[in-house]
Amino acid sequence: MPSSFKDIINSESTVLVDFSAEWCGPCKMLAPILKELKTKVGDKVKIVKIDVDKNQRLASTYQVRGVPTLMLFKEGVLKWRESGVVQVAQLENVINTYSN
Repeated sequence: MPSSFKDIINSESTVLVDFSAEWCGPCKMLAPILKELKTKVGDKVKIVKIDVDKNQRLASTYQVRGVPTLMLFKEGVLKWRESGVVQVAQLENVINTYSN
């Protein structure tokens, strides 16, 4: 049974949420960056992709105005947010800052 979004972000894991859309060029550029990030940080972070077109209510709740928008949650608390393509080094730095 799939977990609800609230269950995922309220877990003890650090969770990086990628709000994106199929039609979004920068979102496609972000995909390999997130893949590389996962290989670097491993289990330190859980990466969740949310399609804003399929999850409009969720996107609205978190005031996602543009895609891609990345949000980092720790135990349900929003710790960091950035819109646009973010490079691996910056993401790794953010995760290291908030996952301890």
